[in-house]
Amino acid sequence: MGRPTIKDVAIAAGVSLGTASRVINAQSNVNPTIRARVKGAIAKLGYEPDTVAQSMRRGNTRTIGVLVRDITIPSLAGFVRAVQSQLAEQGYEPLIACSDDRKDRELEVMQLFERRRVDGLIMLSSSETDPDLVEARSSYSAPVVLFDRTTPEKFDSVLVQHFEGMHTAVTHLLRLGHKRIALITGTDSVYPGRERVRGYGAAYREAGLAVPTGLVRTRGFSSESAFIEVTDLLNLSAPPTAIVVGGISMISGAIRAIRSRSLRVPQDISLIGAADSDLMRFLDPPITTVDWSYDEIGRTAARLLLDRLQNSQLPVRRVTFPTEFIIRGSCAEPQSP
Repeated sequence: MGRPTIKDVAIAAGVSLGTASRVINAQSNVNPTIRARVKGAIAKLGYEPDTVAQSMRRGNTRTIGVLVRDITIPSLAGFVRAVQSQLAEQGYEPLIACSDDRKDRELEVMQLFERRRVDGLIMLSSSETDPDLVEARSSYSAPVVLFDRTTPEKFDSVLVQHFEGMHTAVTHLLRLGHKRIALITGTDSVYPGRERVRGYGAAYREAGLAVPTGLVRTRGFSSESAFIEVTDLLNLSAPPTAIVVGGISMISGAIRAIRSRSLRVPQDISLIGAADSDLMRFLDPPITTVDWSYDEIGRTAARLLLDRLQNSQLPVRRVTFPTEFIIRGSCAEPQSP
């Protein structure tokens, strides 16, 4: 016997092909008793619908592209998991890809998703200013939800309040007596980098202090870039007495640079990280952190996209999420010179 067909289902249920098709495609205009009979026949025969054919008839694939920087970063993995859970409730599945913050890879993945005809895209772009990437997003054929990015403005977005988080962190260090506070974060070509630099400067100005020069570094979000920048900062003739790490994967590079100089946290230098993790909690000392909920952000991003698929005429929505400042043992008053 071959694979059962929809005709076999219709015969077993004693209904027409059209009725069997409406049940299989989850249409509402079917009598509940008949629907139950068709579903019973499907279960008895072990019938499995041809999903490709269904997609062609519906004009959609029930798949959503999810593009992030690096799925091995626990926080981003949590974001993707939350997206997947929310999509599954509505019968959608994610296609997940990583860009490694590379322009060529990001463009390649977006083209791949276009060819796979995903119904929508949730993405974390490597740049908001690169003309090729901006054009690729602007001309994308399916609905897009941006994660921690603001351009193009025609797309829905989910954003962390990085300005407020950085302002709180720097203010905390200033109140401890630190004057030379360094910030390492990603480039100002993306929203988090811009907002963190803005929050850093605002904290100094509100304290009535001049913003120090040469202590803000925006090389990139990787652990290696953090190691390079912290090493350079510690080699200054007047090195910082505190460092704020504005990037979820940067803290390990910063700690490696500090330890390479045999400096102690917080006795010799205070340290604040971004996005809580087991690493932050279980280091000795545990790291003071600016945190936010990736699970909540992921669920919201998925809901925004599902809403957009249901109604393309909705106004553009920008949902922001607060940060939480978690004080632990990695900050102290600066040592007297």
